[in-house]
Amino acid sequence: MNADQRLSDAGEIQARCDAIDWTLISRELSAQGSAVFLGLLTPDECDAMAALYRQRQLFRKRVVMGRHGFGRGEYQYFHYPLPTLTQTLRTLLYPGLAGIANNWHEKLGITIRYPSEHADFLTRCRDAGQQKATPLLLAYGEGDHCCLHQDLYGEHVFPLQVVILLSEPGRDFEGGEFLLTEQRSQMASRAEVVPLRQGDAIAFAVNQRPVRGARGYARAAMRHGVSRLHRGERYTAGIIFHDAQS
Repeated sequence: MNADQRLSDAGEIQARCDAIDWTLISRELSAQGSAVFLGLLTPDECDAMAALYRQRQLFRKRVVMGRHGFGRGEYQYFHYPLPTLTQTLRTLLYPGLAGIANNWHEKLGITIRYPSEHADFLTRCRDAGQQKATPLLLAYGEGDHCCLHQDLYGEHVFPLQVVILLSEPGRDFEGGEFLLTEQRSQMASRAEVVPLRQGDAIAFAVNQRPVRGARGYARAAMRHGVSRLHRGERYTAGIIFHDAQS
């Protein structure tokens, strides 16, 4: 039995996703550009998902960050078909996030709207030549870090993404905090460290989010990264909802 087969069945994941308070998530995302899903995955699910990193046949591409100036560490993009848990989370989390994304676009005067089902959005991506899977696993060791960045892969970019911490702070690693920065027009950048435990997930703006100003809503640019790891190993899963250019 491989690691993916040891994961909880889709019904358990469905129940957890159904229990998400999307009103609260929407409020937190609108207020600060991020929101945390506490205990989205169990420790066993996290361990099994992290173990997939060693199964090279599941991935289409491996990136060593230091070779590209991205930081230090590495990550791998899954290829289709995605592992069961990754696919399930991508499908179940999308509808709630799509409603928030549409609300953001309305505030910013952007005409693009997102369909309620993820499969329909992926059809839009495929029609534009974006056919490569973007969900990924990331691995960090002592001294590794990830520079602040945005995950933009083509014309069709879904405004929100999710990262799940698969390792336990203090036990598996020290350091390696999740970082967010926000840049508003004519203002200094705002930085935030978001504390996460194993199984927690964070949803955040991929590129920009609406912020209310004196003349209505304006766009604030968001970036994310990971601080330097002082000890141990840290694994995370990235759920990106748009696909990449072929």
